[in-house]
Amino acid sequence: MIDAISTAILTATCWDVIVVGGGNAALCAAIEAGEAGARVLLLEGAPKPYRGGNSRHTRNFRCMHSRPMSVLTDAYEEDEYFQDLMLVTKGQTDEKLARLAIRTSEMNLPWMEKHGVRFQPSLSGTLSLSRTNAFFLGGGKALVNAYYNRAADLGVTVVYEAKVAHVAIMDGSFQAVEAEIGGERVVIEGKAVVLASGGFQADIEWLARAWGPAARNFLIRGTPYNRGEVLRDMLDGGAESVGDPTQCHCVAIDGRAPKYDGGIVTRLDCVPFSVVVNNEGARFYDEGEDVWPKRYAIWGRLVAAQPDQVAYAIIDTKSADLFMPSVYPPETADSIEGLAEKLGLPAAPVVETIEAFNAACRPGTFHPTELDGLATHGLSPAKTNWARPIDTPPYHGYMLRPGVTFTYLGLKVDETARVSGQAGRYSNVWAAGEIMAGSILGQGYLAGFGMTIGTVFGRIAGREAAAHVA
Repeated sequence: MIDAISTAILTATCWDVIVVGGGNAALCAAIEAGEAGARVLLLEGAPKPYRGGNSRHTRNFRCMHSRPMSVLTDAYEEDEYFQDLMLVTKGQTDEKLARLAIRTSEMNLPWMEKHGVRFQPSLSGTLSLSRTNAFFLGGGKALVNAYYNRAADLGVTVVYEAKVAHVAIMDGSFQAVEAEIGGERVVIEGKAVVLASGGFQADIEWLARAWGPAARNFLIRGTPYNRGEVLRDMLDGGAESVGDPTQCHCVAIDGRAPKYDGGIVTRLDCVPFSVVVNNEGARFYDEGEDVWPKRYAIWGRLVAAQPDQVAYAIIDTKSADLFMPSVYPPETADSIEGLAEKLGLPAAPVVETIEAFNAACRPGTFHPTELDGLATHGLSPAKTNWARPIDTPPYHGYMLRPGVTFTYLGLKVDETARVSGQAGRYSNVWAAGEIMAGSILGQGYLAGFGMTIGTVFGRIAGREAAAHVA
């Protein structure tokens, strides 16, 4: 689908900046380039109703600030932010790029508001994020729509269902993209290109080559249009890679979610208040290791390592209102035996696990939104926070499966978002968002940080590309 431009004009024009992708990072790049006076073409692989990539499923932006700002409370300084990132990545990050993203986030929030993004205070179930993350009013879809409106005001040309298959580079310089549009293969020339087309998570065969056969049981909670064609083409053409193909943003989601595009509503936030067992009825990890925004992204990998890539979270009625409501209602029963049967689990091992957990719990003060040290004693694995007996019916249970949002294998960039080739930096190729996030996210994830990376490097890439053309 082409908005207000023919294929003939599209291919006859040598564009100043071509942006490949249609999500947050791509839009930030297009807006910056457009505001600098560049003639910008944005190629979005999805149909218009599904534009925005994974950004339409997001809900917040992690932001450094030295004092209360907009909807953010207190302060969240650079060093604390960076230490939070180091915790989840276990040190696998490019510190220069990470600190650049962190420092720049503070000035980006006002920029986002200036460009039509609206924020709201944290809601019940997300209060632990009120200091660190600004939530979008209307969610990621509203953010995406605001940016598309701004891009239209700037005269950015947008083409939907534009499947870019090849980025033509000669002697280290970008020449053109080859794309399929309306069933026709076209070549579109440009003076600079920004690649913001995401990871390869929607290509299940690629996932399976990296992870093994278990990956075929994964659910893809993000867009089905991020299949990594541009990433693969660039790597095949000599671009320098960064990141591990087995590392990704992989969270524990409702096992009843669709194979693709379930989005953020399929995530389950009950784990810190639950006992999690595999399909043999055994616990396998500390459910209370840290506050959920810092640790939720490890649970996809943990579940992926269990038999059949499935697990089950069990809570009682005391905890039923302590987290964001699930889109699908839980299974419920008045006994643990009854709940196990409804979940398809062997009742005796589940009952034994819950009884052992309850016996290991100790008295203490329970604080659902902060680390409370309410831990089990003599249990392996221990539960180190929020350990309260599962003893108040009705009991609730959820099936968990790995839900992949985006992969971390990507293109290596520098502080200007310029892409590196094996023979040195390309002269006019930049990248932003998930396609380069592996430079900063070696493993793990920090809630809202993907939007930070996309916004910061999208804006940098757009400015740099426009300056190159000028």
